[in-house]
Amino acid sequence: MPSSNRRTFLHQAISGGAAFALAPNLSFLAKPKEKLGVALVGLGYYSTDLLAPALELTQHCYLAGVVSGSREKAESWQRKYKFPERNIYNYENFDQIANNPDIDVVYVVLPNTLHREYVVRAAKAGKNVWCEKPMAPTVADCEAMIKACKDNKVQLMVGYRMQHEPNTQELIKIGREKTAGKIKLVTAAAGFVDGRTKPHWRQLHSMRGGSLFDMGVYCLNAARYATGEEPIAVTAQQFIHRPELYKGVDETMFFNLEFPSGALSNCSTSFFMNLNNLEVVAEKGSYQLSPFQSYTGVKGSTSWGKVLDAPIANQQAKQMDEDSLAILNKTAALVPGEEGLRDIRVVEAIFKSAEKGKRVVIQ
Repeated sequence: MPSSNRRTFLHQAISGGAAFALAPNLSFLAKPKEKLGVALVGLGYYSTDLLAPALELTQHCYLAGVVSGSREKAESWQRKYKFPERNIYNYENFDQIANNPDIDVVYVVLPNTLHREYVVRAAKAGKNVWCEKPMAPTVADCEAMIKACKDNKVQLMVGYRMQHEPNTQELIKIGREKTAGKIKLVTAAAGFVDGRTKPHWRQLHSMRGGSLFDMGVYCLNAARYATGEEPIAVTAQQFIHRPELYKGVDETMFFNLEFPSGALSNCSTSFFMNLNNLEVVAEKGSYQLSPFQSYTGVKGSTSWGKVLDAPIANQQAKQMDEDSLAILNKTAALVPGEEGLRDIRVVEAIFKSAEKGKRVVIQ
């Protein structure tokens, strides 16, 4: 091709339709994102009072949009947090989020029975997903969520904020390093007095409510991260103190876990009493956190005089920043979907044990 014709072709290619064909070859020029845009799905208490304020403190992510069934509520959020109106979605047009480059992460903060649907839809839209705990009602749900995210090459992380909390991380380290020797017993309790006098979704079997799903997973997860093991058997009992409010779900659940090393765990969870402590008894001493799963003020001590009182500005901000860095740096998540699945596998065994009134081996 003569040089004059070559110059004409290149000019036309760059300024005309051929530029589109060449664009993929220039993708290396695109600047990587420094902060991830997060869309909150569900604007209830946890999103309103905790996640949204935390996103104003984060360094590696920010509130980019919302998904809500209430247009009025969503618009009030848009005015307050100054994100574009185009980043408001409802549950019907949610899938259009796939076309929005502002949003990199979808944080599912919905009732338990809706987690699977919106995690899968978010994954199919090509968005990374954060899912609030418990991950889902069943093992099958969790497996479908993990598969959808893997198939669509996005990351799935579960909102276990305690695993990001520094005093909890120190407790885990003590166990891993066998500072006090072999672990013998983990005692974990999480609960509060639920003063609601009218049925709420957390009290309904149809919405997979109950104390175990809501608060008990804190105890279960703590027993697992404290020992560093997966339980092999469980014995459980459940109680309903106010049957007019709790429709076929546990208001209180006690469960004992057995681990391969011989360690045991005694766990209690309830909507009928205030509970918030974690203690590990080992061969050479003990260590504890009390409170162990509050939003602020987690602290503890060891029998050998060590104080567990590392400061943290905001648990949710630290969780979301660390999860954002895993996405930005393409590194392993601290709490991936598989972690949520492991808990729900045990949850299913706990319910089975409580129903049958006998020890159940965890498959």
